[in-house]
Amino acid sequence: MNLRMAVRLFIVSCLCVTGVGQSMADSIDHFVHVEMARSKAPGVAILVIKDGRIVKRKGYGFANVEHRIPSNPFTVFESGSMGKQFTAALVLMLAQDKWFKLQDPIVKFFPEGAAKWGKVTVRQLLTHTSGIGDMPYDQMDMRKRYTEKDLVDLMAKQPMVESPGAKWRYNNGGYVLLGILVHRVTGKFYGDLLASRIFKPLGMYTARVISEHEIVMNRSSGYQLEDGKIVNQDWVSPSLNRTADGSLYLSIDDMKKWDAAMYRNKVLGSDIIAEMSRPTRLIDGSIAVVNPGDHYPVYYGMGWTISHKQGYTCIAHAGGWQGFRTYYARIAESKLSVVVMANLDSADTATIGKQILEFFQPKLRDGRLRADSRIP
Repeated sequence: MNLRMAVRLFIVSCLCVTGVGQSMADSIDHFVHVEMARSKAPGVAILVIKDGRIVKRKGYGFANVEHRIPSNPFTVFESGSMGKQFTAALVLMLAQDKWFKLQDPIVKFFPEGAAKWGKVTVRQLLTHTSGIGDMPYDQMDMRKRYTEKDLVDLMAKQPMVESPGAKWRYNNGGYVLLGILVHRVTGKFYGDLLASRIFKPLGMYTARVISEHEIVMNRSSGYQLEDGKIVNQDWVSPSLNRTADGSLYLSIDDMKKWDAAMYRNKVLGSDIIAEMSRPTRLIDGSIAVVNPGDHYPVYYGMGWTISHKQGYTCIAHAGGWQGFRTYYARIAESKLSVVVMANLDSADTATIGKQILEFFQPKLRDGRLRADSRIP
């Protein structure tokens, strides 16, 4: 029996004997410490909410290894692609305000792609069904300062890999384009609109676009492993840390406010949440599946995945970027939400999050209702 399985059995036995309570909180602590030791993650922050009540809100390890600064609930992590849900929400809000329509062809805003993008719509960027080749990060100079025009030109050079709407294919570049589209249409940087339309109204006071230049209180440092040793994250150009595919600073307390808005329909409105949570249909009428071939399908809405198991619906997304890994999952039927953030690029935040969901909903252990951890 491996260590992870032993810990899982220990937690399940605690639940059977004492139920949810202090024993649950202690069991989560134990599992997190085991996962941190296994992955060598310097720091982790956990938020668990059940029926609007905080079950767990805690930082573990270190936000900064060199200065031995502990992680805590106020520690700010980089979101990675978990931040796509905020971009999607903003785009839907602007569409609702008549700045553009989801069915608009994107060449209306990006003449650079006129030769290829004539049938690609704003909706298809949101749902990863545009058919456009992804941003060529493996060919780019990650230390170069790119303008928004540079990034659009890079995307315009990518071949179409599918007909628009024909297939689901994860595409960071599509969300980069969405952020630039917002800027071109409104004249305002997407991060400023996130702040004014979502973060400030919800009281997400530490949520913001990444900035290495400005002083950011409680900012954690990102790390990676080299030959089994923890080292600082690779440096990338600040211009690549301001794109709309997931370049945000977030704390678990920020995510607590966001999660509450899912139930109160505050700021976003129930229609926007419903639109984001609707599985994507392809042009042939079928529902796009993220994990074809798996027994339990995972779908994609706008900015997060959707999966179903035993009468539960799980909305979730993972993230990874520049020395950080994140995971957020929400089960609306039982009002259960989990947020996991870590400052190591190989930390398994999705596994921690999924296990916590299963602790509270034992029916999910057979077949794993989950977001696909292959989504960055």
